[in-house]
Order: sequence, then structure tokens, then C-alpha cells
Amino acid sequence: MRKQFVKTENYSRFVAGIQAVEQRGAAEAGMMLVHGAPGFGKSHIVGHWAAEASAVFLRANVDWTPKYFLVELARALRVDPTGTAQQLFSRLLERVVETQTPIVIDEAEFSLHQNAAALEKVRDLSDRAEVTVVLIGMERIQQSIARHKQLSSRIAQVVEFVPSTLADVEQACRQLAEVGMTPALVAEVHRISGGRMREVLNVIAAVERIAAINGQSTLDVSDLEGAALSYDWQTRTAKAVKATRGR
Repeated sequence: MRKQFVKTENYSRFVAGIQAVEQRGAAEAGMMLVHGAPGFGKSHIVGHWAAEASAVFLRANVDWTPKYFLVELARALRVDPTGTAQQLFSRLLERVVETQTPIVIDEAEFSLHQNAAALEKVRDLSDRAEVTVVLIGMERIQQSIARHKQLSSRIAQVVEFVPSTLADVEQACRQLAEVGMTPALVAEVHRISGGRMREVLNVIAAVERIAAINGQSTLDVSDLEGAALSYDWQTRTAKAVKATRGR
């Protein structure tokens, strides 16, 4: 499978959200929330943007504290991580103001422990440095953040990631698959994956394995009828290609 970045509709909506945050009126409202179910490409898409924007990408942990966040940010920015939390915050603030480095916090739910103490520290840094902060979380994180008015008032944009469209899957198959796939088979990839881009990639890899075994360069639904291309771990059932109509 080719290693390329696929610009899906979720990507386009995310980029539009980033542009809106960067053009905001209130300087302190520099936070953006990205949320959605697992497998919709949140971390992958935001990570791609972070690399292009030279942003710092951090992943919150279950035991995150304000100091823990500051130390991880310092290491990412190559700032001396020693000293008190106040001393560390001052050094980081100086560096972030100087570089205007955006900050991404993945699995942001873990920053909400202890009355959102870690996220409050993120907010404080964002307020003072006036930099963009992107928070990535699961479906219910918006409701959780809404309980903290000081935080929710700083969120300028919210982007919900949704299942990939058939057009997204068509583009992914065209860009990534090293075998030809008919429109009917692409539609099956979309159905089997449920629009989860993570699963789309796994299904494409499965199709490529079957093609290699059979020595085929192009596949149709008829070549894969009944073949299990994925697995539903909740129902413990295989996700197989359905028979073509009329058979």
C-alpha cells in the first residue's frame, strides 16, 4: 500500500476550522476542539497538519498533571524542564511567544482530571502566548469541557469528525491501493469499513494480499465474494464481501 496522505472531507472541514481560529477576533479564544468516534482519522489528520505547521503534538496521559504537561511541552520544545512549575511556565511562555508554536493535545479527556487542572494550564499558556491550541477527543468531550466555562469560552471552533463518504473511500483506494479496484468493490470497502478510515486502510491491505496470492492486478466484487476483509470485535463476526446481485 502506498504511503500518501488522503485529503478527505473531514480534513477539509478541519482546515476550515483552523483558518477560522487563526482569523479570530478575540485573541484569547484560540482553542479548537476536534471530536468524534474512534477510527475517523482525527489523530492522523491533525498530526499531518501539525507536521506541516511545525506544531507541537502531545498525547495526554491518564496521570497528567499541570507539571507533567509543562515538562512534556518543554522536552518537545527543547526547553530546560527543571525547576518549579512557575519557573518552567515562564521559560515555556517566553519560547512559545517567540516562536508562536501551535500546540496539539491528543486524547484530551485525560487533561480534564482533577477539575481540569492540566487543561487550565494549557489554557493559561494559550491565553498569554495567543497561540492556537487544538484539542482532540472522543464523542463526549464537548459536554465534559462545557462544565468548565473558563475553558469552553476559549474554544473558537468545534469540528466533529464523521464517517468517510464514498467519495473519500474512492480517493483513498485510488491513492493508496497498489491494485486496481472496480467501483463496485470500492463501494464494498466503504460498506465494510463503515466509513472509518482506519478500517478502510486495513481493508485495502487485505484486498492487496488476496490480489498478490492470486496474481491479479485488478479485482472486482466477484473475485472476493465471501472473503472476510475485516472483523467486528464487538459482535465477533467477520465482515465479508457480499455476493453480487443477480447471483
